[in-house]
Amino acid sequence: MRLDKFLKVSRIIKRRALAKEVADQGRILINDKVAKSSSNVVPNDQVEIRFGNKTLVIRVEQLLDTTKKDDAERMYTIISENYQQDFRKQFKTW
Repeated sequence: MRLDKFLKVSRIIKRRALAKEVADQGRILINDKVAKSSSNVVPNDQVEIRFGNKTLVIRVEQLLDTTKKDDAERMYTIISENYQQDFRKQFKTW
């Protein structure tokens, strides 16, 4: 399955066009190699996505052409979710 389609169907990124844009900017790695939107994803691949402040690392579990919202999370497992700077710690709740 194409990377951009996987990201959309799994609901990691909402729109396929946005997934394509992020991938073509070189912000996604598949098994530690820079991936394009047309790169193929297979089960057990490790995908690293760099959003602005956040880096998400997932393992692909299964590929589905279409999915309901509840089933989308079964397509992957989150390995790590790191923030360069955690802005939540700056603000105290009273």
